Amino acid sequence: MATHNYQIFSCFNRKFTITQPGPPSDIKQTFSLFSAGNSSFSADHLRHFLSDHQLEDPHIIHTILQSLKHDHETDIEGISVDEFFNLLLHDHQFSSPLNSQVHHDMNAPLSHYFIYTGHNSYLTGNQLSSDCSDLPIIKALQLGVRVIELDLWPNSTEDDIDVVHGRTLTTPVSLKQCFKSIKQYAFVKSPYPVIITFEDHLTPDLQAKVAEMTIQIFGDLLYYPETDYQTEFPTPESLKGRILISTKPPKEYLESNQSKDKDSETELADKVSSSLDPTNELDTDDRVAPEYKNLITIHAGKPKGDDVQDDLKVDGQVKRLSLSEQKLEKASESNGPDIVRFTQKNILRVYPKGTRITSSNYRPHIGWMYGAQMVALNMQGHGKSLWYMQGMFSANGGCGYVKKPDFLLEKGPHNEVFDPKRTLPVLKTLKVKLYMGTGWSTDFDQSHFDTYSPPDFYTKIGIVGVPADKGKKKTKVISNNWFPVWDEEFEFPLTVPDLALLRIQVKEHDTEKDDFGGQTCLPVSELKQGFRSVHLYDEEGQKLKSVKLLMRFQFI
Repeated sequence: MATHNYQIFSCFNRKFTITQPGPPSDIKQTFSLFSAGNSSFSADHLRHFLSDHQLEDPHIIHTILQSLKHDHETDIEGISVDEFFNLLLHDHQFSSPLNSQVHHDMNAPLSHYFIYTGHNSYLTGNQLSSDCSDLPIIKALQLGVRVIELDLWPNSTEDDIDVVHGRTLTTPVSLKQCFKSIKQYAFVKSPYPVIITFEDHLTPDLQAKVAEMTIQIFGDLLYYPETDYQTEFPTPESLKGRILISTKPPKEYLESNQSKDKDSETELADKVSSSLDPTNELDTDDRVAPEYKNLITIHAGKPKGDDVQDDLKVDGQVKRLSLSEQKLEKASESNGPDIVRFTQKNILRVYPKGTRITSSNYRPHIGWMYGAQMVALNMQGHGKSLWYMQGMFSANGGCGYVKKPDFLLEKGPHNEVFDPKRTLPVLKTLKVKLYMGTGWSTDFDQSHFDTYSPPDFYTKIGIVGVPADKGKKKTKVISNNWFPVWDEEFEFPLTVPDLALLRIQVKEHDTEKDDFGGQTCLPVSELKQGFRSVHLYDEEGQKLKSVKLLMRFQFI
């Protein structure tokens, strides 16, 4: 119990007594059931609870019990209901909603995985005038991003390579600095391969210099393809600890002086417009820079026109194709099945449209539901789209590779494939019960949310997935309480649960704009059933130190 004082107009003092809530009735009943009416849990009681109620695997149960014995020095032969409640709320290993270990099959080709992918990974802010730096690359790798994009341009003296968003006002960073940071941070979060994609605007001499620099800096970390003609991509498991290069095969560099005769303002506008489309590369032939070509594991290409049907044809050699979000959405209207078939063997990269100058993002499901592996987002911002991305890649132990559902990799007897726009029967229903929240009084100042009173929290819970799987629910507002107790339950019917994310956001009710209180997205396919402690994150995706929700998940 604590007292919070709020001063009004320097004259009046309002006192609020805040009491942390005890165990919800559901937890008391469950404790009584598994303890056979006793006042404490034995080790066997706890083991049965973890097995029968939480549905944990035997090896996870063993790990949890060992952790309780050694890490917390807990006497698991005499746990009271209050200690049991405290474990559920505060011990993340005991009640985590997700498996923290890599558990997907990592021995399939790269094309069988969704891969955590960044767009223009070197930019610190907007697409036109922000600084280029290796710091956003470092941050992305620390978060588990596995695909880093670098735009390569000649420096001002044309004797070295800059990483810069060309033909804009962005300031460059050296390729060497980016490479050094990638080498240092590539595997701090995940041991699985890092793929560097180049947007190449270089002369043959500078391409050769890139090849030399790549080999010199990455050394044995660099993966060389065994053959120039690949019929299947290697597996993430076989590439652990390796760095791969993906770009178009080298082309001759053609300089054009036509733009020099243009009015300078018109020239800048034209260059900005063209530079915002990453497929706007120089079209030449591939007769030069063989040492550069030999580095390329994933050969990239671009559409040959507005109609991408020919580009989506599947032949013997595997490749990567890049489409803007707009071109993907247009292609999906008439060529949806072709996109799915293409991604079963090849890699599809989707990137933000050129008008997203502020580095905003699109909804990543537009790519995932067609099997696109590299759904590239601007990582330097924040917002719902990035929350969805962070939620998707919290799966599989957060390693940056998530195995695609089998239905995206299968063909029917008549070559038919999954159609995300087709409404399917409900496969399962997710029941979500939200009991309470805690931690705001620790992480935030007393007057952070309201100047004159404790906060008024409510929670929004929803589903994001294929078009048929959507739903939004909202709890009641709990007024003047740092420890809100909602005790509300919601149901979400799901037709394609393997592509669904559970979105949770806490807000603080205000007379004007409601304040942000924390958020998280959880992959439904990975959710553990039973009582779970769910950590919340800030708007930029950083975990809040103490804020968490006590919830229960069930599938029916």
